[in-house]
Amino acid sequence: MYRVLICEDEKSIADAIEIYLQNEGYAVSRAENGIEALEVLKKEEIHLILMDIMMPKMDGIKATMKIREERNIPIIILSAKGEDYDKVLGLNVGADDYVTKPFNPLELIARVKSQLRRYTQFGSMENQNTENVLRTGGMEIYMDTHQVFVDGEEKKLTPVEFGILSFLAQSAGRVYSISQIYEHVWNEPFVNAENTVSVHIRRIREKIEINAKEPKYVKVVWGVGYKVEKI
Repeated sequence: MYRVLICEDEKSIADAIEIYLQNEGYAVSRAENGIEALEVLKKEEIHLILMDIMMPKMDGIKATMKIREERNIPIIILSAKGEDYDKVLGLNVGADDYVTKPFNPLELIARVKSQLRRYTQFGSMENQNTENVLRTGGMEIYMDTHQVFVDGEEKKLTPVEFGILSFLAQSAGRVYSISQIYEHVWNEPFVNAENTVSVHIRRIREKIEINAKEPKYVKVVWGVGYKVEKI
C-alpha cells in the first residue's frame, strides 16, 4: 500500500484530500507545515507528498528544498489560482508537478497515480543487472539501476528528470517536441504544460552540464523541441 503525506494547513482541504485518497486505497499521513512534514518523513515510509505552498513556520517551497537534499520521492505542489510564480519556483526547487486549487478530485487522483507509476518505473529501485546502459560522450545512463554518471561522477536526478533524460537518450540525436516528451513521461494528454517540461529540462541541465547555458548533452532545437546530442 502506498502512503501519501498531505502537507496542508487548511483542515477542510486536508480532510477532503484524505477522503479522496483513502477511497482509492492509499494510506494517509498528515502535516500542517513543512517542519511537521520533515518530522513525518523521519518516522514513516512515504511514497508521495502533496505539498501546499503557503503554510506557517515553514512553507512548501522551503520544505521541498529540504526534502530534495536527501530524497527523490514525488512531490506535487498544491497552489491557489494566480500563484504561477510559485508553481514555477516549486518546479525549480524539485517538485514534480502541481495542482491548482480549487482542484477536481479526479484530476488530483490521476496526478497522484501518474507520479507513483513513474516513481515505480524510474525511481530509485536497485537492480543487479547494469548491462542496459545508454552512453553518449562522457554521460552514462544506467537504465536498470536508474543512475546517471557524467565523466565518472554520479548525478542525482528525480524520477521525472530521469524519465525525460532517458527518453531523449534512447534516440540520441532525434528531436522530440515538448508535447511528445510530456505525453511519454507523464503518460497523459499534453495540455498547457510547456512550463512544466521546460523547467524540468532546465533542472536536468543544471545537474549534468558543465555550463547549463551552453549545454553539451541536452539541447534545444528552436521551434521544434529538445534532443540529447549524439556524441
